[in-house]
Amino acid sequence: MNSAARRIGRTLALVLPVVLVLSGTLAVTRVPWASTATDSQVLTASSGKVSTKAGPLAPQEALRKRLLVELQEKDPGVALTHLQEATTKRPSLAKHCVSIARDLGRAAVAKYGAAHRAQAFSRPVCDTSFATGVAAAQ
Repeated sequence: MNSAARRIGRTLALVLPVVLVLSGTLAVTRVPWASTATDSQVLTASSGKVSTKAGPLAPQEALRKRLLVELQEKDPGVALTHLQEATTKRPSLAKHCVSIARDLGRAAVAKYGAAHRAQAFSRPVCDTSFATGVAAAQ
């Protein structure tokens, strides 16, 4: 009886983490995200020409800026949903997802003033980087 229980325990210890990771990944990829895309340009002031336009922001910086504004206007959950949409729509943004989600976590703590209130919006976007940003902002 003891060896059977040990064998079952070992099997669960090997299989359960794989099942959890796969089910979490599939759950996120199966959500029908809505698509929104906006591009923005920024005006800069320089000592020579005050009306000179700066080059367009890099896509990840434009996304970061848009999501931080959205977090302030609405809530972090909406911003995280749109982050997931953007990385699904444009896979080239996936390498910036962690830093953007971390910045969203820090901004959420700044907005709500308490980590536990900001943490309530946490989602499994970009390997829980939002939660890392919340923890770092404490």
